[in-house]
Amino acid sequence: MTKSLDLITIGRSSIDLYGAQVGGRLEDMGSFRKYIGGSPTNIACGTARLGLRSGLITRVGDEHMGRFIREQLAREGVDVRGVKTDPDRLTALVILGIRDQEQFPLIFYRSDCADMALCEDDIDEALIADARAVLATGTHLSHPRTEAAVIKALDLARKHGARTALDIDYRPNLWGLAGHGAGESRFVESAAVTAKLQGTLHFFDLIVGTEEEFHIAGGSTDTVAALRVVRGVTDATLVCKRGAAGAVAFTGAIPDMLDEGEAGPGFPIEVFNVLGAGDGFFSGLMKGWLDDEPWPKTLEYANACGALAVSRHGCTPAYPSLAELEFFLKRGVVRPDLRNDPELEQVHWATNRHRRTGGDWSTMRVFAFDHRMQLEDMAGYTPERGGAFKNLCLKAALQVQAGQPGHGILCDNRIGRDALHAASGTGLWIGRPAEWPGSRPLELEPELGDDCGGLEGWARENVVKVLCFCHPADDAAMRAGQEETVKRLFQAARRNDLEFLLEIIPSKVGPVDNETTATLIRQFYAAGIYPDWWKLEPMVSPVAWRKAIAAIEENDPHTRGIVVLGLDAPEAELKDSFAVAAGFPLVKGFAVGRTIFGAVARAWLDGDLTDDEAVAEMARRYGRLCGLWDKARAGARVAA
Repeated sequence: MTKSLDLITIGRSSIDLYGAQVGGRLEDMGSFRKYIGGSPTNIACGTARLGLRSGLITRVGDEHMGRFIREQLAREGVDVRGVKTDPDRLTALVILGIRDQEQFPLIFYRSDCADMALCEDDIDEALIADARAVLATGTHLSHPRTEAAVIKALDLARKHGARTALDIDYRPNLWGLAGHGAGESRFVESAAVTAKLQGTLHFFDLIVGTEEEFHIAGGSTDTVAALRVVRGVTDATLVCKRGAAGAVAFTGAIPDMLDEGEAGPGFPIEVFNVLGAGDGFFSGLMKGWLDDEPWPKTLEYANACGALAVSRHGCTPAYPSLAELEFFLKRGVVRPDLRNDPELEQVHWATNRHRRTGGDWSTMRVFAFDHRMQLEDMAGYTPERGGAFKNLCLKAALQVQAGQPGHGILCDNRIGRDALHAASGTGLWIGRPAEWPGSRPLELEPELGDDCGGLEGWARENVVKVLCFCHPADDAAMRAGQEETVKRLFQAARRNDLEFLLEIIPSKVGPVDNETTATLIRQFYAAGIYPDWWKLEPMVSPVAWRKAIAAIEENDPHTRGIVVLGLDAPEAELKDSFAVAAGFPLVKGFAVGRTIFGAVARAWLDGDLTDDEAVAEMARRYGRLCGLWDKARAGARVAA
């Protein structure tokens, strides 16, 4: 029987609020970054990133944070059929900080939380039967209700031929053995916890823990002795994590020395954040185990994923994609502080970015009404009327979108603020301009500030868009100044987890040929700028397109793609340009504005069109362009 899932994890899910400041007390931290957390949740995401088909069984609250967990799991590619919504309890919360490489102050807010209400009724036999493996974590053995749910899942896993794994995941204060202020405590002796664990170890084919976690499972602070006690109650493979010393696997009798176990290569890296490292390790371990790799290779995967996890801020956000893991194993460690390795971080960002924003952007049909200068120059314009018109543009975009993927808008915050904010959560791709309109040399909107610190206030689904009028013939000072401005904005976008779109228009500066756009693209990459999206002028020459695409792919094989701009061209010209561009898969679609709204805006501002008429006409024009693009793409596929 073919199963649709490789792995189901069971247990904790929470919101992690990570202190943004590093090196101080939790008491002194002033801002936090929000991630999903909880060991089973982290492992489900980590394994999904490595290409496993992963699912999660847990509970979340019926509120904003519960919805965030569910939505983020979907972005990560995790099956959420087993995620139940609890109408009575809040989603668990953890507040964490990074003091140094060994101290990690944290506070668990888990009193009567949703995930600890997991019960037997939440375990669906059909879902368990659909998985190759089930992974449980120790915290959910600490309460009779959650323990019963876990045991039911394990019994069903055995019934349906699934492998079973245990992450001991011992947190003393989650077993009631340490106070609220001792969240970072990892070991408190307890005969009751030892007995509880030993009563369940026989359910598992694989058991993983640190030395301290095997101490609690084995009832001894002598690691070899503890492992031998565990071996006495289970035939499972035991994997003991040893921190900087790596990890060892024992498939049979426990030898006298830990070093006699099977091991994989380690990685000499700088430890930045130990929180979540074990979940990253387990993700790599599950990849190797479920692929039936030998233990040295499986532990190499695990050690590499753990090394990448301890090198970055956060837990789940730090975990690698499969492409990143393969890149890291092939290239090796270039510098020990991996988070400051530009090549590695670019691969990490580019191969995980869809987990930040979600959505299917393989097709991009974008209604661009971010224009400010062009609207301000129209007769009858006032800021209030301009804002009202942009709300009409959004209505037209949503009417065409009708809940379908592959549609977006470009909208500014100066005139179109209401529309920009209203677009959030609609499923539209949302680009937001950062440049001062028409500026050359490039200047940015004043709201951003000299250091682009204003991006901190942007919604995380906004894509930073900047238009640069540039040309290969620009003198050295012009080129250097504009590249510096674009790079400053690009780096600020990355710091704030915002995707970045670079639009270049050379035809407004000088004559263009088949080399012009490709040359500019290479210049921006050489300056250290890696756009997630490119917005390029329509090029009638397939040669020019091939050269531009080659310039992108040789520098960034993981780019999101290209959208074609309109330059206020009539529909017939756009149709011709679409026919050429659609033949290149890296061109995902268009971003067109004045062709859709220009004449409508003038008529509306003159009082010749009502609101409804303006929306209807813009929807008609936008819809026709969407149809022209789709037809051009379909034709290109047939021709190919």
